[in-house]
Amino acid sequence: MKKLHDPAIDAFIEKVVEHGSHYRVDVMEELYTADQSILFVDGSGHVARSPRETMMAEFAARGAAGDLPLSTEHRVLHVEQQGDHATALLYRRMDPAAAPALYELRWRREAKGWQVAGETVAAFPRAEDAGDFLPKRGRVV
Repeated sequence: MKKLHDPAIDAFIEKVVEHGSHYRVDVMEELYTADQSILFVDGSGHVARSPRETMMAEFAARGAAGDLPLSTEHRVLHVEQQGDHATALLYRRMDPAAAPALYELRWRREAKGWQVAGETVAAFPRAEDAGDFLPKRGRVV
């Protein structure tokens, strides 16, 4: 099946996972747009926003402290591209003991190439909760 997105996105995902997992902030600086932020969605639907500076500081602190690298375990679930914008959904587990998460990565193609413009992180969907998002047809109010 022919991919419907720029193959450079696939290689870029691997870079983001590899360099982020090893706290290589000097490389990460080039992989993320200046206005990038991360949204964390908790189980009650509360959303916390972490700006780029906070995320980079956390990764720098972990690297400086000698923390063990994060796991690179991930699986690309879907990539969709519309011109110079793309979205990738990843299954991601940062540590074998940690719960998996669903990462939505929002990309922009800038002069330097693809960069992460935003992320949303949520608990990975449990298979037993999957089903139709719409109720069955024919419901009367």
